[in-house]
Amino acid sequence: MSVDHQQFLDRCRDLAPVLREGASDGETVRKIPDATWSAIRRADVLGVVLATSQGGHGLTLDSVCQGTRILAQGCPATAWTAAFYMQHAALLSRFPDGGRKDFFASDEVPLMAAPLAPTGTARPVDGGFTVKGRWDFATGIAHADWVMVHAIEKGPDFSTRFLVIPVPDVAVEDVWFTSGMRATGSNSVKVDGVFVPAERTVAAQSLFDGVGALDGDALADVPLVSVLALTASAAAVGAAEAAVDLYTQRLKERVLAYTLGDKAAEQPAAQIRLATVMSALATMRAGWDRAIATISDAAAQGSVTDQLRVDTKLAAAAAVRDARSIISLVGEGAGAAVYRSDHPFQRLQRDVETLKGHVIFDWDRAAELAGRVTLGAPLGPTDMA
Repeated sequence: MSVDHQQFLDRCRDLAPVLREGASDGETVRKIPDATWSAIRRADVLGVVLATSQGGHGLTLDSVCQGTRILAQGCPATAWTAAFYMQHAALLSRFPDGGRKDFFASDEVPLMAAPLAPTGTARPVDGGFTVKGRWDFATGIAHADWVMVHAIEKGPDFSTRFLVIPVPDVAVEDVWFTSGMRATGSNSVKVDGVFVPAERTVAAQSLFDGVGALDGDALADVPLVSVLALTASAAAVGAAEAAVDLYTQRLKERVLAYTLGDKAAEQPAAQIRLATVMSALATMRAGWDRAIATISDAAAQGSVTDQLRVDTKLAAAAAVRDARSIISLVGEGAGAAVYRSDHPFQRLQRDVETLKGHVIFDWDRAAELAGRVTLGAPLGPTDMA
């Protein structure tokens, strides 16, 4: 049964405590733990942006971004992974009919990992392509049915292609040993000469441009990189909100060490720090929300420009950078106890420090691209915008 925007957000709010409860286990097993995963499946949130004509909820960019933000208040790593599954299901619906029949053969929303860098090759053969390569950062591979790889297509002209392969046909390399975002299970995948039928492939630029979108696909006209950047940044936004909530509660309860019972909540410095992070959080949210609304409105009107693409990417990178700053300010004033291994704050901080390493949030690259386009230069073939 389809759900609307508010129902979807309510389900995410119900799930957030479940994600929080399983966050420690997720770090240990380096994937979404089974109990958390079962709860996510039962909640029927993974089809949020899947086209209604394909059995999804057909909701908007704002829905998936805000839902991911709420989930991240429980566990940024799990929210990040769930959001990727949500987006990737919509991408699978844009493949040719034959491939789509394979992907959506069951009533469950198909689960796909999708490392984006074109670090493999696809050689045309009769009926499809032979694929070879290795790809890092296959987020969610542990629960995935499929993996979409990005490969350079062998031919006279430079082009790249996305190809979807059943997970049993790829070798998963267990390399995801990290300081944060452990529950994403973003291991590497490798194939050596796997055949992929043509109907399970699509030219990369076509997918970036939304070609093949079905009726009821609300993201059809929103640039793919903008969707990825804003949805992924939601994990950092939600983590910052959770950190400020933890700090507020800690101030109410904390008695300062090496004092005669002085309460943290009565200290002017603590009050100022709390107001400072609250203000920074509100400013960050306002900019992030505005970026979602602006790109969504432009897409609906068919007026997305290169300038808006790079501005949106910069806004997402700025949200992540601001989230890191807010969490750091909280940590400076929260005391040493929040860095115990069982305290949720330190996990939030490690997760955001790790996710900021995603190429799409590289501040120098995003800012350079935005500045360059603003000064009149066109987007290049390798610019991710």
